[in-house]
Amino acid sequence: MAQRTPQELADVLKDGLLSFPATAFNDDLSLDEKTYGEHIAWQSSKGVAGLFAAGGTGEGFSLSPDEHRRVLEIAVAESDPNVPVLGSASGATWQAVTNVRDAEASGAEGVLALPPYLSECTQEGLFDHVSAICSATSIGVIVYNRSNAIYSAETVERLADAHENFIGFKDAIGNIEQLAKVYARNGDRLFYLGGLPTAETYALPLLQLGLSTYSSAIYNFVPDFALEFYADVRAQNHAAVMEKLRRFVLPYLEIRDRGEGYGVSIVKAGLKAVGRDCGMVRPPLRNLFEQEQQALEDLINTAGIVPASR
Repeated sequence: MAQRTPQELADVLKDGLLSFPATAFNDDLSLDEKTYGEHIAWQSSKGVAGLFAAGGTGEGFSLSPDEHRRVLEIAVAESDPNVPVLGSASGATWQAVTNVRDAEASGAEGVLALPPYLSECTQEGLFDHVSAICSATSIGVIVYNRSNAIYSAETVERLADAHENFIGFKDAIGNIEQLAKVYARNGDRLFYLGGLPTAETYALPLLQLGLSTYSSAIYNFVPDFALEFYADVRAQNHAAVMEKLRRFVLPYLEIRDRGEGYGVSIVKAGLKAVGRDCGMVRPPLRNLFEQEQQALEDLINTAGIVPASR
């Protein structure tokens, strides 16, 4: 059972760094429950405000319904009780409703509503899809503005008016005009988080548009650095942010951009580099090539950001 009301959850999440833990797999690509549980315990011990299990970085798109449920159960069981765990709701509407019910049954505090599968969507369709998710649960629901699910400010407002447990807006588009409209229309009724790939790159300017937090993929393997970066963003320390971008984040992007889908693969590579291997990625993703893995390991060491505790 969730420990917090949806609004209490929003209050926790809006003022701390968030992350999507990688899901651990064995060599045969089955779920590695032991390693995943250890990863969750480590991630929740570092000061993160919330963990989204079975999300994009967690390869939720490759999990069966049973695996999705089990991943959430492990995450809730192994996370520090003070760190809320959230799940994802994806696919067709019926599947997303199943996901959110499983999330609530597991003890998760909320879900991120991922874009519906494949089809282009009207605003009315998006409203109906998210309404079905919100109506199926009492835990908090956050929408993910990306891909085929681009929510107008009016649709976001309708959802906020219709569902008390609709609490957040996550953006992976970076359309300044859209973000300004969404925030101007909805204000403090919601909290807003950045979700562009390697969100650190955009965190400081988006803070000015009301996105007080973001989801950090690199927190998976260099959590101390990621937390320091977030603190610099919230302090609006431009010089410190730029130093960290130059020292690690921008060179990291150069490796990430060498292959499609590397936004997830490079996180698994980072975990291997710091001695916390969570296994391979599942197809259709692929692992980094050996020389790319070595380049990442060299960068982490050169940047001086190997985690203080492994």
